[in-house]
Amino acid sequence: MKAETKSPLKKNGAADSKLSGRIWFNICLFGFTGQMAWTLENMYFNTFLYNTVYEGGKVTGSLSSMTAIKLMVAFSAATAVITTFIMGNLSDRVNKRKIFISLGYIIWGITTGAFGFITKDNIGSLFGISDSYKVITATAVTVIVMDCVMTFFGSTSNDSAFNAWITDITTPKNRATAESVLAILPVVAMVVVIAFGGMIDAIGGYPVFFFAIGGFVIVCGILGLFTLKDSRSGVHEKNGNYWKDLIYGFKPSVVKENSKLYLAFIAICLFQTAVQVFFPYLLIYLQHSLGFNIEDLLGYVTKPVLIAAPFVIIALVAVIVLVGKLIDKIGKNILLFVAIALFTVGLFAASFMHTAGKFALAAIPLFAGYGLLGIMLNSTVRDYTPEDKTGLFQGIRMIFFVLIPMIVGPSIGDRVCKAYAGGTYVGDDGLSNYEPCAQMFLAAAIVALLVLIPCIILRKKGINKNTDIKA
Repeated sequence: MKAETKSPLKKNGAADSKLSGRIWFNICLFGFTGQMAWTLENMYFNTFLYNTVYEGGKVTGSLSSMTAIKLMVAFSAATAVITTFIMGNLSDRVNKRKIFISLGYIIWGITTGAFGFITKDNIGSLFGISDSYKVITATAVTVIVMDCVMTFFGSTSNDSAFNAWITDITTPKNRATAESVLAILPVVAMVVVIAFGGMIDAIGGYPVFFFAIGGFVIVCGILGLFTLKDSRSGVHEKNGNYWKDLIYGFKPSVVKENSKLYLAFIAICLFQTAVQVFFPYLLIYLQHSLGFNIEDLLGYVTKPVLIAAPFVIIALVAVIVLVGKLIDKIGKNILLFVAIALFTVGLFAASFMHTAGKFALAAIPLFAGYGLLGIMLNSTVRDYTPEDKTGLFQGIRMIFFVLIPMIVGPSIGDRVCKAYAGGTYVGDDGLSNYEPCAQMFLAAAIVALLVLIPCIILRKKGINKNTDIKA
């Protein structure tokens, strides 16, 4: 049975390749705001636990800081995947996106801001605990639980509904352009959050920081109530068992009928696994193995550099968007393999660059390939997602895009670094750790080469065609 559910925002089906200004506004608004919230969670909840709850170290008699952080990351990842399955399926069944996005962002912002109220004094008073060790453990557990709550609403609104909305309102003729913009937003959001986070003490500490970011997310959700047009009709079209639909994407018959989609999933899984082999250790490698010092870099930030920076950033954004438009125009057949080559060559070269300056040269093809490959593989996944099950397949996407790579990639990197470590360094927790080594980039390059296998099969099947979607 062919997918029949069409987005009301697609005026002429696949023939309409122009997105309205209103759609672009919402893509940028919700994409940027969502990435701000995820950046806050990924980068600052850990430091909040370590610096505020544990005050910089291990406290004997309580749940250790490292254990608390590991538990928080693990439970949050599990929550994200499970939520995307459940809520993505639900948004398909009720045939709505807007309410899940807008209301979800509002509650996401509230739960983010709620972290500003989490202090040891407040938790001690709330649970009637006076023992300092128990207070620390109770506060850490509260942070972990609240992170899962925040992740639930973030995954509901962003990972499932917003991602499904993007697929709904784009076509194979404009998806790479949309993906190029979405690829820029995490970087912009990270710069903004880090810049704001660098002033934590000056602005009043973590509470004000959390209130500000949470408030921004709430405002975004409220704006969406007025600016966002639903990509679905709202007419309930689903029949059958809701719970059986959750395992729909695991059925062999479904995998066979949607072979191009699953080949794209495998390709993106291998790509993200290659990234996760080195990325979690990249900053440590730069600092401790290559001797890169952020203070040295700041010495080059002169007035002319500051004046030129905005123009360089604008030019870079323009180039990325133009690349997306080029992909939409000429297809992915050639550019996909160019991207794989750039990414792999960059990784291979990085494994032989043992100074910060030389590493910067290898980083050019590495991250150029990374950006191109991400744009094309993400747009390919959207191309071959059945239109009437867009939300349902977001859960499958999370398994291949997040869950498997985040388990397998760091494990490979960790094993390689243990085997080839050239020394150790003392971390913020006072413990000795082995230094990440250049061989992790070589291991990542080997994994990246495996991306060729599903991509070659996809090319033979016709990677630029979207006429045979089955559901």
